[in-house]
Amino acid sequence: MKKISYKKLFKLMIDVEMNKKELAAKAGISTATLTKMSRNEPVNMDMILKICIALDCGVEDIVELIPDEVTDTTVV
Repeated sequence: MKKISYKKLFKLMIDVEMNKKELAAKAGISTATLTKMSRNEPVNMDMILKICIALDCGVEDIVELIPDEVTDTTVV
């Protein structure tokens, strides 16, 4: 199973010198949504779309899927 990561979003926000409150206002989303994202919790795709429109970027620029660590249990 993969986990979601929004590290790209927060790096992009630093690059464009925008804080969470400013992004929330520009994208029309709540700061609670951004707090969830800072915890790498899933959010509604509509929220991601609003952020992409506000930052003029694609989903791949703010979200990535991270694979869980795989433990090799194979016996040779």
